[in-house]
Amino acid sequence: MYRVWYSTESFADYIIDHTILKNKAVRKNKMYESDANNPKRFHTMPDHIRKILYLDAPDLIVELDNEPIFSIEITTEAGTGHNAFQRFARIAASVENEVPAFYIYPEGVIITRHDAQPRWDVLNPMVLKAMEDVMNIYGIPALLYYFPTDIQNYPNPYAENAPHINNKGLCFDSQIARYPGCPDSSNTEMKLMFEAIDEIIITTVNGIKLGQNKLLQNLVIRKRRAYMNNEFSTKVSGQDINRKSPLSATITLDSRYLLKHLSQYENSEYKIGELLRNREETVFYKVNAKFRGDPYPGVLAAIDYLLCREGKTFEERRKNLVLVFGDLSINENTKTISISDNRGSTIKDFVDAVKNSEQHNLLTRNYSELNNSEKPRYLMQVRYGSTYSKVKHIRIYSYFADAILFPDGSLWRDA
Repeated sequence: MYRVWYSTESFADYIIDHTILKNKAVRKNKMYESDANNPKRFHTMPDHIRKILYLDAPDLIVELDNEPIFSIEITTEAGTGHNAFQRFARIAASVENEVPAFYIYPEGVIITRHDAQPRWDVLNPMVLKAMEDVMNIYGIPALLYYFPTDIQNYPNPYAENAPHINNKGLCFDSQIARYPGCPDSSNTEMKLMFEAIDEIIITTVNGIKLGQNKLLQNLVIRKRRAYMNNEFSTKVSGQDINRKSPLSATITLDSRYLLKHLSQYENSEYKIGELLRNREETVFYKVNAKFRGDPYPGVLAAIDYLLCREGKTFEERRKNLVLVFGDLSINENTKTISISDNRGSTIKDFVDAVKNSEQHNLLTRNYSELNNSEKPRYLMQVRYGSTYSKVKHIRIYSYFADAILFPDGSLWRDA
C-alpha cells in the first residue's frame, strides 16, 4: 500500500495522476508539520514520517508499506540570493533520513519594479551545488527540476513579452480546477520529473533500502544529476563562487578567534569542550539583521554542506559552523572578534522564541490535568521532549549551528 502525505491535496493528486502511482493502491493523508503549528494533530503522525519533519516539512512525502520512498518540495518564489535556500533544510532532512528528495523551483520569476521594465529574477545556481554536495555525502538523490516558465523563449530583456507575464512568467497546468497552482504537466521538466519518480517507485518495490542505495547508479537519475552539474557550471560561468550568496555572507577564520570570544564564559570550573577546539577553522555566517527565521535557517543548512560537512553528522565537520546575528568585526592583531548591535538582535530574541515554544510543552502538567486527547501527545513529548514543539527556525538553528553569537550573549556545543 502506498500512502501520500500532503500539505495540499491537489498537488498530491497531480503527482499521483502523472506517475505510475495512478495504477497502485494509494491512500492520501493530510500532513501536519510540527507540534508547534499543529499541537492537536501532530502527535498522530507516524514515527517514520516525524523523523523527516524534525527540521521542516516538505510539501509531499510518499511511502510504501510504512517506509518513505521520496519527498517533494515545490515553490513558485523567485530564487535570488538567500531566497533560493529558504526551504533547503527540508531537502536536507529528507536526504539525511535516506529518502530521495525532489525540489521544484522556477529557473526565474518575472518581477515588475517601479519605473523599470519587467525582468526575470533568476535562480541562484549555488542551490544546485548545495544539492550536489548533499548527494555526495549521503549517496541519496536530491534532484532539482525547474517549475515551467517562459524564461527560455522570452529571456531578459524580453520578459515583458512573456505570454504568462500576469503569472510572473510561471506556466501552470491547464486543468486549473483539478490541479490549482500546479506546474504545467506537459512541460519537459515535469515529464522528466515524473519519469524519475517512476524509476524510484519501480526500483524500491522489491526492497526499499536496497533500491534507494542503488538509485544514484540509475541512468535516469544520473542523467539529471549531470544536467544539474552542467547547469551550475553554465550559470556560474567562471565567477568566484565565494563571492556569490550565501558564501559571500561567510568568513572563515582560525578557530582561535571563536575560542577567544567564548573564553569570556570560562572560569575555574568550566572550559569550552573539545568539539570546537578540535577543528582548526571556523566558518562564520554573518546575519546582520533583526533576529528572525526565513530565509536564514535554510541558508545555514546549505552553508554546512557547501563549506563544512564531510560526513553524515555535525560531528564530521572539518570546520565549525557559527551563526552570527549582528555586525562582526575582526581584529587580526589580537586574533579576536567583536559583535556589535545595529539591527536590534539580542540573545533575548532567541531565548524568548524558545520560551514561547514551551507553551506547547505538556511535561510539566500533572496527569489529572491532561485531557484524553492530550495523553498520546504527552507520551510523544516524553519520548522526544520538546523537539517538535519548537518553532522551525529555532529547531534548525540549534540543529546546524555549532555556536550562535549575539552582541550580548552566546550559545555553543561542547560535544
